[in-house]
Amino acid sequence: MDGNAQDTPEEDALLVLTAAMLTPGGFPGVLGDDYPAACLRLGLEPLAGGYGLVFGQDSAGARWTVATTDAAMVACALAAWDCGLEYDLSPDESTMVASLPGWPLPVAVAAPGVPAPHDPDETAGAGPALAPPDTSVWGPQQRRLGADEIAIRWREWRDQIGSAAENTADADTSGDAPATKAPDAPAAPAAPESSHAPATRTGTATDTDVETPVPALSHDGVRRALESAEAYTREPPPPGRVRTTYGAVRADGPGWSLVARTDDMAFVLLDDAPGEVLPVGRGPALPPLLEALGRLATAEVRSG
Repeated sequence: MDGNAQDTPEEDALLVLTAAMLTPGGFPGVLGDDYPAACLRLGLEPLAGGYGLVFGQDSAGARWTVATTDAAMVACALAAWDCGLEYDLSPDESTMVASLPGWPLPVAVAAPGVPAPHDPDETAGAGPALAPPDTSVWGPQQRRLGADEIAIRWREWRDQIGSAAENTADADTSGDAPATKAPDAPAAPAAPESSHAPATRTGTATDTDVETPVPALSHDGVRRALESAEAYTREPPPPGRVRTTYGAVRADGPGWSLVARTDDMAFVLLDDAPGEVLPVGRGPALPPLLEALGRLATAEVRSG
């Protein structure tokens, strides 16, 4: 997955390690609740066409993140790498809008023949170095990271819940089932790696309301999250706040994240429920909400 690019600050070749997309339809969720917030994290203008992020090292081993407006090239590179094919990712200098010191995400790929990764010397004048977020303490970044992980490994999570969550769809419950340890996060280049995967709590969220588009739930935080998600269908949120990821619908808001399949159930993660994943049984009220969120995500991709 190596290629060559130009490192603008020092006019030095950049050994490309991996890359990521930063577009309204897809971006590392750990960077923000929506696309403009993710761009702000990197000091970039939220262009409609988005960016590709290229992570690499210069000849001295310093970490650099290059933002290119040639998002299509980066998408092609990622698709080729996913298939085990080689792809020389070399963005044209005319498309490179920023060379940022450091990496905003963990990068698991090692560069051969160069010194160990380190932040550029501050005397380079490129500003403070980017660094992966601290996910050792539960908070918004870890919450979004957990939701992204569930989207990637949906079937494992769904199988773990099994019939326990379905049994809560027609009857309200008081109290919570014991939390269980989540499956380990998959190793992926340029993807946040978590050593604190959220635990699963079953039997918390129940769906009984047939009069409103938001399920009746025993957990106030989940109820607020679904009410906020429902509000998005009436007044569209900032770009990227609702999107599709690995076939799942992803939605985020202040203090909450939702991941779901439109033909199945949903999972909610909350800032005020550290390390827990709260399942929402399908029932009669959830499907219309998920379908509306799915249409919103699809319309956003088309408009982008």
